[in-house]
Amino acid sequence: MVKLAFLLVGARALRDRWWVLTLVAAALFLIASLILIDAMDGTMSVATQVFGGVFVFEGLLGLLTAFAFSGTRSRLLALGRAAALVFLGTFILDYPSHNGMALSLLFGTAFLVDGAARIATAAVVRFRMWRSTAAVGVVELFLALFIGSHWPLAHELKVPLAVAMLTLMSGWIMLRASLMLRAHLAEVAILSLPIYGGRDWYENAPVIVDDTGPLPPWEGPMTVRVWTPTGSADVKDHHPVFDRYIAAVDRNGAISTGHASLELKPDLYISHYPAEEIEHPPDEFARILRATAENDVKGRFQPSYAYECANWCEADQKVEFTRFDTRRLMAFWAGYRQVDTYNLTDRNCSVAVAAALDSALEGCLATRMPWLRVASLMFNPDVWAAAYIRSRAEAMSWTPGLVLDYALTMKRIVEPAPPPFADRLRDFLRRFAAGRVVATPPVRQRAEAAGPAHP
Repeated sequence: MVKLAFLLVGARALRDRWWVLTLVAAALFLIASLILIDAMDGTMSVATQVFGGVFVFEGLLGLLTAFAFSGTRSRLLALGRAAALVFLGTFILDYPSHNGMALSLLFGTAFLVDGAARIATAAVVRFRMWRSTAAVGVVELFLALFIGSHWPLAHELKVPLAVAMLTLMSGWIMLRASLMLRAHLAEVAILSLPIYGGRDWYENAPVIVDDTGPLPPWEGPMTVRVWTPTGSADVKDHHPVFDRYIAAVDRNGAISTGHASLELKPDLYISHYPAEEIEHPPDEFARILRATAENDVKGRFQPSYAYECANWCEADQKVEFTRFDTRRLMAFWAGYRQVDTYNLTDRNCSVAVAAALDSALEGCLATRMPWLRVASLMFNPDVWAAAYIRSRAEAMSWTPGLVLDYALTMKRIVEPAPPPFADRLRDFLRRFAAGRVVATPPVRQRAEAAGPAHP
């Protein structure tokens, strides 16, 4: 979450006030220490009560705004997300008097599922540093066992201790980030910081030396298009989760992984494709998924969306952005396209689109009070969701399904609908003031038309 919030606010807004992040890290260390000290008496519940209150507040706010979404599907998703937050929040608020064991099992299950998924994907994909990812998964399995069992501590103590450990980890990440921001050059994208470099997906992060020169002409929104595995193949047997996020098997037994592209008219089109179609026989699919050099093939960049439609089919999903940095997007694409190497799980169409989207959205929420914006983003459930999607992609790979979910979530963050209450109030006051100003000239004009008053 911290990394995503930094990305949206941008390095330029944060760099001059890097010391604020150091103070925040110190505060998190202090809070974690207080939680640990308070937990020693066996009645610790402050940490979980705070988390529960935040969840309930965000859920109720989501219920109030969900009906403003256009489209039945978007409205139902918003209602479902808000209802889940309210349920989880009320469940936590009743802790520890009634739900100590149940809440411990909930946290333990989350660690168990996440740890098992990390180990499985790292073993299959085998990207750079996959052993470190698998080690993190093993630690999560031990945490799941520790939290889920009644040994060596009671259930009422385990969740606060887990919260304290997560707080300490967040403090450590912020301390590292503050020191990196201190030495960061203003013209270099924040994506070049080591905290974003786990998979080398941002080695083409933009370097903006001069941001005052003219930009090439562009028109319309920035559009992310996705061909989902099921939407781009004739699939007989559906497996909802696997089909959406991994691949689908068509009626002929061939595997369809889908596709993703990004377009900014009239001239920018990001679509990375293998020069020759990669065969996906089911018995060799596990080998092809490895992000190793032997699976690198020559790639090509598709010239336009019309070309792809003519040679394949239309995308079945799209997400449009009107708030983005055109200069950073073009700088990223100029660097990325210098190498056409394609790898199914390490340098594919979805990786290119996700990295381009991150580059284009860097700093789009910059403000004169950047740390207040970062703090507000940390309480936004959509930021949590986007951060989780990023972590899944880093542990496995970006796929068209993950790119679609990520783009939809990022759009809700940078272009919320409906607008925030403060923006709507400001717009109302501006319109009201403009209406009074506009109403004045006709009165003056009538007085002038009547001529000078006669004595």
